[in-house]
Amino acid sequence: MEIQVPDLAHALQGHDQGYLRIVAELWGISFDAADARSGLKLLVSALHDRALVSRVVNSLPEEARRALDDLAAQNGYMPWALFTRRYGMLRSMGPGRRDREKPYLQPVSTAEVLWYRALISRAFFDTPDGPQEFAFIPEDLMDWIPPAENAPRSALGRAASPLERKHLIASSDYILDHACTLLAALRLGMPLEALEKDAAGWGGGSPYALTPLILRDLLAAAGLLDEALMPRLEPVRAFLEAGRGEALAILVSGWLRSDTFNELFLLPGLEMEGEWRNQPLQTRLRVLDLLSTVPADSWWSIPAFTHAVYQSYPDFQRPAGDYDSWHIRDRERGEFLRGFEHWERVDGALLDYIIAGPLFWLGIVDLAAPAPGGPVSAFRFKAWANDLLKGTAPQGLAPENQAITATSDARLVVPRLAPRSLRYQLARFSQWEKADDEKYTYRLTPASLLKAHEQGLRLSHLVGLLRRYARTVPPSLYKALDRWEEHGSEASVESLVVLRLSSPKLLTELRKSRAARFLGDPLGPTAVIVQPGAWKKVLAILAELGYLGEARVLEEDDN
Repeated sequence: MEIQVPDLAHALQGHDQGYLRIVAELWGISFDAADARSGLKLLVSALHDRALVSRVVNSLPEEARRALDDLAAQNGYMPWALFTRRYGMLRSMGPGRRDREKPYLQPVSTAEVLWYRALISRAFFDTPDGPQEFAFIPEDLMDWIPPAENAPRSALGRAASPLERKHLIASSDYILDHACTLLAALRLGMPLEALEKDAAGWGGGSPYALTPLILRDLLAAAGLLDEALMPRLEPVRAFLEAGRGEALAILVSGWLRSDTFNELFLLPGLEMEGEWRNQPLQTRLRVLDLLSTVPADSWWSIPAFTHAVYQSYPDFQRPAGDYDSWHIRDRERGEFLRGFEHWERVDGALLDYIIAGPLFWLGIVDLAAPAPGGPVSAFRFKAWANDLLKGTAPQGLAPENQAITATSDARLVVPRLAPRSLRYQLARFSQWEKADDEKYTYRLTPASLLKAHEQGLRLSHLVGLLRRYARTVPPSLYKALDRWEEHGSEASVESLVVLRLSSPKLLTELRKSRAARFLGDPLGPTAVIVQPGAWKKVLAILAELGYLGEARVLEEDDN
């Protein structure tokens, strides 16, 4: 939407002589006009002085200068409601009250500072939605406003109190190990639900769960998954073979540049409805820009940071200040969270989520809380945070050089710091048993080996991995693998329902009855296997033949 804003002469038209006199006083201009008409001509002529404009603008308070720069960055105009929400209200008072109370000497808002200097004006302009009131910088002043000096911005918020940082929640690079697990699961075609139990601790102490679904989206953002959300072979190989620092940088860089990973849509307790769209990439970069004001080596209060953003940059994710068109529902209460009054529930919650979610999961910040299990209240950038945010691999991460353990019962114990590329391959050959913070346990079974074979993996490759990376391999395991390759499965364990009879004669009689179709292989002269779910029918037929029997089977076998 393009708007042609008025120049200074048109912006000042309609103002009384008292207002013009105030403007002249604040600009240091002599003002002896007899009336408003002559005063307007005198003031406009005097204000058309580039050096004077530069001097007045550079003397503004920091917040007023920031507001003027914000307005200039929006082509010189902004909806009045949005401007006053960011920079305070302009008190409404007539000329008499204004001249008595002199609000320009003690302004209560940044808006008043700029208003009484005529650096901003207000007017209604036509928009596609009808007339709307705007704040604007007069057109002829726009080009004379000097660029802001590159002075460091004040830090948003304050340092964390001792209580806020009492309990440390250190981040880590464990997301690399969870990524390896998920990539192997996707390659095997495992449903994400099968990982939920092990994934319960993937968040590493964050109040926000790093679920398999969220991690899958992060992997997609890093270019490791294709359109069908399956692993892309070459990028995955490079990721798994990379050092831990380089691999972590790959995940962080993918997150930083992603316009599809949408933190707002991941906020717990909220539901997004309708066809509206936010801008996750621009929002993420804006939040990181706001976080760049925080001292790198200090514990910082999360509530204080969020409140400071609320006061100074509340529209960080809503450039147009639109708080009504996004259909966001509180899942528990069922109400729609429309309007600026719900800022903390939506926009403030998003700030908390980005800090305690992705920035923590990716090892960029540590967190702290007043007590174990309590709400997080502070954060601190890790020493390698700057490297990661610049896309550079951090130094000092542990090498992946630990050996695996192979046992005679066909189990493989893989330490967390074994090469990830190795664990990815072993996981594809194995049945997954359990995982903890430092190791993963797998078991080689005929079914897992067969599935690996169907995916094109060769048993010789598994044997080569064991010879290279295992401390020792029991000879019996090599023998079992060789026999499986030659003969396949040579033993199986099954759950069976067995019918035991008092005599061989009774078994013969039963086989001649209509129960015969429910009987399987014999297990001796007086025992026979009963087909699943048929034991009640067999007992009923025995009763018809004049024999009473009893059941000693689990209830779930009753079909």
